[in-house]
Amino acid sequence: MSKRILVTGAGTGASNNLIRSLKAEDPGFLVVGCNFDRFILKHAAADRLYLIPATSDPRFSEVLACLATTEQIDLVIPTTDSDVTALSDLRKTLGRRVFLPAPAVIRLCQDKYNLTEALRARDIPAPETYAVMDVNRLGELFERFGDDRPIWCRARTGSRSLGAAPMTRPEQAQAWILYWEEMRGVPASSFTLSEYLPGRDFLCQSLWKDGSLVLANTFERLSYFGGENSPSGVSSLSSLAKTVADTRLVDVCRRAIQAVAPATSGAFSIDLKENRQGVPCITEINAGRFFIGMTAFSHVSKYNMPAIFVRLACGEPVDLREEYDAVEGYYLVRDLDNPPGVFQEDELFNEVRML
Repeated sequence: MSKRILVTGAGTGASNNLIRSLKAEDPGFLVVGCNFDRFILKHAAADRLYLIPATSDPRFSEVLACLATTEQIDLVIPTTDSDVTALSDLRKTLGRRVFLPAPAVIRLCQDKYNLTEALRARDIPAPETYAVMDVNRLGELFERFGDDRPIWCRARTGSRSLGAAPMTRPEQAQAWILYWEEMRGVPASSFTLSEYLPGRDFLCQSLWKDGSLVLANTFERLSYFGGENSPSGVSSLSSLAKTVADTRLVDVCRRAIQAVAPATSGAFSIDLKENRQGVPCITEINAGRFFIGMTAFSHVSKYNMPAIFVRLACGEPVDLREEYDAVEGYYLVRDLDNPPGVFQEDELFNEVRML
């Protein structure tokens, strides 16, 4: 099954985790890495490295197409939302070298407010959410939530919990939103207020082909990078996560993708959090890419999801015994300047002396 794969964002944790996962399945994969940052690129785990323009550069399209042709690439795998959008715009040029959901699906999923509205309209569990139209009328939005506090404030686009923090008063939310507008250039109209979800924090990674779920696995975030230094106490980057088997997560994610992206193909990585009643609600769908850290679990799962992704994208037959790859009892530990570690719970105290 050896293929020639181009991975964007080479040198980042997301790309290196993905490359290690692919190589573990088939060392014969030739992986080409590209990045616009020459320093990050130097840290890449790919076989060949290319410095290319950023996706915002007018030369990006021509350079990437040339790279794909020169290296005889079979498949390009994006690792960020901006890469997903850029490759989606190039799908006519790249043809079968990309395996992505439809452009309209990508646009919908990258706008968290529009996505939430679409899900709730179809009775898919998602937090009650309102778009900020006027920072001087936030009190009216707060009243819609009744006595429930705090209320969650965040930007409707972007990644890594951009602009996210809990709020108890309209004045707090107004000051927070205006600060982001003044200091970071994020318009007030880019923010939403939504129901606060206090429960467990889950992730569901999935592969789809022609509207059918092919493979899914699920995890739980237990602690966060930089959580103690942020107003929210959380982030989308887990420093500790574990595998979980919970059919509720797969059920709600299946319903969501079938509702907003019928007949879709590609990868969908979905964030969920339990509401006050313990119901898992979808807070975000990353269309077209894998989670940054969760591909590190591939070697303990029944199936190597990135490798299955390549087979699906290249039109090869995939006949799995089960679509839900539920594995329990493995922990992912991540820290700066360290490769991620995956440990079985029974092994956590091996060679550890207790005092």
